[in-house]
Amino acid sequence: MTGRIFIDLFTTLDGVAQAPGGPDEDPSGGFPYGGWQAPFPDEAIGAAVWQGISELDALLLGRRTYDIFAAYWPHQDGRIAEVFNRVPKYVVSRGDLAPGWEGTTRLGADVDAEVGALRERHDDIHVIGSVDLVQTLLRERLFDVLTLWVYPVVLGQGKKVFPDGATPANMTLLEPALTGPRGVVQLRYGPADGTPATGTVEE
Repeated sequence: MTGRIFIDLFTTLDGVAQAPGGPDEDPSGGFPYGGWQAPFPDEAIGAAVWQGISELDALLLGRRTYDIFAAYWPHQDGRIAEVFNRVPKYVVSRGDLAPGWEGTTRLGADVDAEVGALRERHDDIHVIGSVDLVQTLLRERLFDVLTLWVYPVVLGQGKKVFPDGATPANMTLLEPALTGPRGVVQLRYGPADGTPATGTVEE
């Protein structure tokens, strides 16, 4: 059985996934709302996030997210740090990489081939953050599960999961939505066959 690719993203109602964790996480493009997730602590959603982390056996990251993680997680304690520091980390990067985080491997430019090789090596490969990489995986349909934790906030700017010009695609809901007490909703989708159809809605 080949492994599965899981994409895990925190996103706003208008689809922004940039810098949920803090002001300095990703200020590119002059993004002024870094840390927008912080006002919504939610134990139910936190438990769902941990469930996925506890099962992963590899991380697949874009370069920016990798740099953020590599500067933070090796110096932390706790169950999330234990998982992230223990499992192999694979980084998609066009530039040179001198990894200081133990267990890191730089991948080549052929994402399709690299993902195929990872599927043969691991069972549950998770992509966390890494919006640019996620857009490539979605465009090429190189994923099995897309989990969105949607927060009740609209920002009006920032990097979106599905930007204008995203490839049209159908998705299938894999399980009922989970709603936390602070209004955060977990949506879990998988790729579906075909492309979006159109028609006329009858009364």
